Amino acid sequence: MERKMHVKINRKEVMLAKLRKSCSCNPQKLKNFVMDFFPVLRWLPKYQCKEYIWGDVMSGLVIGIILVPQAIAYSLLAGLKPIYSLYTSFFANIIYFLMGTSRHVSVGIFSLISLMVGQVVDRELLLAGFDLNDDAPPALGGGSLQNDSLSNTTAFNLTIAGINAECGKECYAIGIATALTFVAGVYQVLMGIFCLGFVSMYLSESVLDGFATGASLTILTAQVKYLIGIKIPRSQGNGMLVITWINIFRNISQANLCDIITSAICIVVLVTAKELGDRYKHKLKFPLPTELVVIVVATLVSHYGKLNEVYASSVSGAIPTGFIPPKVPQFNLMLRVAVDALPLAIVSFVFTVSLSEMFAKKYAYTIRPNQEMFAVGFCNIIPSFFHSFATSAALAKTLVKTSTGCQTQVSGVISAMVVLLVLLFLAPLFYSLQKCVLACIIIVSLRGALRKFKDVPARYHVNKVDTLVWVVTMSASALVSTEIGLLVGIVFSMLCIVVRTQRPRTALLGQIQDTNFYEDDLEYENLSTVPNVKIFRFEAPLYYANRNYFLKSLYSLTNLDPNLEVARRKKYEKKEKQHRKKGHHRTANGLGIGENTLQLVPKQIDFSALVVDCSSISFLDTTGVNTLKEILKDYKNLNISVLLACCNPSVIDSLKRGGYFGRDFGSMQEMLFYSIHQAVLFAKDQK
Repeated sequence: MERKMHVKINRKEVMLAKLRKSCSCNPQKLKNFVMDFFPVLRWLPKYQCKEYIWGDVMSGLVIGIILVPQAIAYSLLAGLKPIYSLYTSFFANIIYFLMGTSRHVSVGIFSLISLMVGQVVDRELLLAGFDLNDDAPPALGGGSLQNDSLSNTTAFNLTIAGINAECGKECYAIGIATALTFVAGVYQVLMGIFCLGFVSMYLSESVLDGFATGASLTILTAQVKYLIGIKIPRSQGNGMLVITWINIFRNISQANLCDIITSAICIVVLVTAKELGDRYKHKLKFPLPTELVVIVVATLVSHYGKLNEVYASSVSGAIPTGFIPPKVPQFNLMLRVAVDALPLAIVSFVFTVSLSEMFAKKYAYTIRPNQEMFAVGFCNIIPSFFHSFATSAALAKTLVKTSTGCQTQVSGVISAMVVLLVLLFLAPLFYSLQKCVLACIIIVSLRGALRKFKDVPARYHVNKVDTLVWVVTMSASALVSTEIGLLVGIVFSMLCIVVRTQRPRTALLGQIQDTNFYEDDLEYENLSTVPNVKIFRFEAPLYYANRNYFLKSLYSLTNLDPNLEVARRKKYEKKEKQHRKKGHHRTANGLGIGENTLQLVPKQIDFSALVVDCSSISFLDTTGVNTLKEILKDYKNLNISVLLACCNPSVIDSLKRGGYFGRDFGSMQEMLFYSIHQAVLFAKDQK
């Protein structure tokens, strides 16, 4: 077979041409740019109102009803007031409607993202001298101070951070959250500009599942104190899960009976409703708004039963109506959280794009991952000016959207209008809502992630290495921290790939009877060995990290180390010459010296050709080429020919550049074959 002659491309000219094309501007190009940046301009004029409007309105209303209690509940995770969660849900839906390319994903507040934001907020509040206890009065604000020492510390830290000394705990917390969100959004936009979406490839399914499960354990742990109504400090740093559980058991005697009873009732109702909804979801036209019903009933009971005043049950407190004037995120705070924003940006983008691609494939349309990067980036940048925090697509709400007939992102606008109604008029009605009810909603929403534990045996049966990656990522995310857990998961999964290429499978092949095909003789029965020919398969790229393993496996399976064999022969020849010079005489045991020396001769080699099956070798580096040249030379010293079979074009090019076939490639046809059978036939003819 003759290789095609490829025209050499002048990369410099191509890049210059692309640069000139991208820098040129004309009305049509400007129009295309605007319409690509705002995909809504393309699909909204073609909106089929009669066909789509009912499904979009219904799904939008259902998601809006679900969003309100979730937004209020997830504010506990973020360590912020509920009003900021409502702002986040409102702005994210509007911006994604304008910029997103997925028709179905629901972008807004998400438990894992809220947790990551909350961990940064708690850390910075602690460093600024604030008390992390939710019910503690503000250290600063309104001119009242708790005590002199605490106020001095807090004021000093706030001044260092570039915040006005009159800014209290709530103000500083949302300042941290908006700065973190803005930086994360900037990272996402920059990743979109430089087309760095490939970063998501390093987050495998096992890593993402392990991260989500580990973070879910952390979320569950953080909510237990609200479930039983105890007041313990919010743990920070590595090992937060273990420290929190220790504090819970130390203070279990202080549990609030009212909160325990309320939590038990709410969890039973929520879980029962979810299970019934899952069982009869095909018969239900839309999901049951259980969370909203629970919140309304619990709020009424708490208000008229005066649970806060009589039983000291912790409640949500005042939620203001309307919008707070926009404010630019503090630059000094951005510097403090710049490192924390990177994993937040990556996780937010990965979840959004993976969900977008999953539903685009399901409903037969395409998305643009790079535009999704811009969309989720601006869903963080713009809302950060309006006291909102980081967002992402959420699987649970997206599944609800699709099950209720969602057709386009018009449903997102409807959901935003529902949230707006709450923001403008209904928010104060949730004053008496107990925090333990919100904690129940959060914990029940973690069912999907926690059910991953049931899948471990099946996962282990499918792939043991992926299961190990899941366990390591989950453990690190839960026991150390979410950010460290994500990093550990990525590094460990990459190490697993490296280890698997360092010690891949190797085999000697035998011929399938009456065919031209060859397979592993340890895996299949009734294979016939080829006389005087050994066929060796190496199932990985050959590069510097597995060179020694390649040679060790080859020598072990063929039962011949050419270097040792050559050394033995030289030693024998040297002794033979010495004996010839001394002459032939008898030894004490009655044998001649020549006869005694013959006993040192190595055993006969049972093959004269070695065929290397290169079908699984995807590439060679310099070390790999040199390794093949080395075995070619070593086996040649023993009069054993080395034949390569099934090499792909990139491997052949590497061998040519490395001089494996000689300068003029004259011997290439005698060293390289397109099938194992061709190489075997050639070896038989040579013999």
